[in-house]
Amino acid sequence: MTSLPDSARGAPPDPSEVMSSTLLERLKSLHPQSIDLSLGRIEALLHRLGNPQDRLPPVVHIAGTNGKGSTLAFVRAIAEALSKQVHVYTSPHLVDFHERIVLAGPHGAAPITEDRLVDCLERTEAANGGALITLFEITTAAAFVAFSEAPADLLLLETGLGGRLDATNMVKKPALTIITPIGIDHVAFLGDTLAKIAGEKAGIMKPGVPCVIGRQEPEALDVLEARAAVVGAPLHVAGRDFDTFEQHGRLIFQTTSRLLDLPLPRLAGRHQIDNAGLAIAAASVVFGDALKQRALEEGLTTAQWPARLERLAVGALHAYASEGTEIWLDGGHNEAGGQAVASTLAELDERVPRPVHVIWGMMDTKDAQRFIAPFKGLVERVYTVPIPGEPNAFDAGPLAEVAQAAGLDAVPAGSVQEALLRSASGEAPARVLICGSLYLAGHVLKLHSGR
Repeated sequence: MTSLPDSARGAPPDPSEVMSSTLLERLKSLHPQSIDLSLGRIEALLHRLGNPQDRLPPVVHIAGTNGKGSTLAFVRAIAEALSKQVHVYTSPHLVDFHERIVLAGPHGAAPITEDRLVDCLERTEAANGGALITLFEITTAAAFVAFSEAPADLLLLETGLGGRLDATNMVKKPALTIITPIGIDHVAFLGDTLAKIAGEKAGIMKPGVPCVIGRQEPEALDVLEARAAVVGAPLHVAGRDFDTFEQHGRLIFQTTSRLLDLPLPRLAGRHQIDNAGLAIAAASVVFGDALKQRALEEGLTTAQWPARLERLAVGALHAYASEGTEIWLDGGHNEAGGQAVASTLAELDERVPRPVHVIWGMMDTKDAQRFIAPFKGLVERVYTVPIPGEPNAFDAGPLAEVAQAAGLDAVPAGSVQEALLRSASGEAPARVLICGSLYLAGHVLKLHSGR
């Protein structure tokens, strides 16, 4: 199951941690831009490293706009319930860079150790020889080195941005590809229509490699199906080849020849039913007859994915809230993410009514109005906050104006702590949702752990 490193749980930091952070800062200087989509630079670097991407365990490669991390968390938990050793590559991290590279081991998978990370980064830096390359590209190359040198039964590989030109797309023959629901996001790099974005995501499809596709808008699905036909990728499409839904408090997964009655997933939100179904379909392709109902049940009920509608256990941030306040955290940052979270808030309010307050921070590259609009009528007040250390984040004042224009009662606050204190002034304990950015989520997890 996915877990944060000790540093995220409040343990004293390892003095050697400075080594990897310093090294990562140095690697940032190798390219003037943080994002420059291309495969040429990483292809050359991987060649100099001996092509570690060709020596990986079987790979499940996943792209999409929403649900990638949750879907992988379900696949991982199912695989581990089958006693499989699993590597995982995800981005961005929440608290610590080490979270991005999870290595299988005899005592379970865990984030890469500091010594191992430094070793892989230094070897990759030396092979690169100071050439122009983005941080994501060179760290992905280092991750491939780490994964190639540690035994595992499976590697779950998440794209960073897009798919076609993403650094992870150097794997020539994965065991499976997955494309989660596609929405409008990263328009500056992927295009401003669903069709254009779908074309980029479809770039991970490979000849003869099955692809499991989540629920899509028709515009996106048409593009994905056309690309699959060109490359010869067999498709398993949600809503056509398989379906997943809730019935009488259970998760039902069905195909034309199979029906499974399973417990609801541990991860909160109705959208997680679709993510779980996508993971079941993926696991069915990867493991075939070896996939047992017991493993599916265990995987659905044990999967963990921090900052995805996560209710925070009592910790440091609760000191700023009134007694009994619920604090929820979600890193969603686009229109679909806002809709999913708002829908879950509505469900929670139906079961246990409470005043709902939102603490909202967001990067200024995102469509803030589209994200916050679904919350109208659901929340009592929105407190907007800056995201510390992120110069490309909205200031609290302009973000409050966006919320006000969308018809919400919104006021700026100087910090998450201040927002919680102001929220606590109400007569009844509130249900507080902190949302809008994975960078904000990481900051909140640090605060909550007392760091």
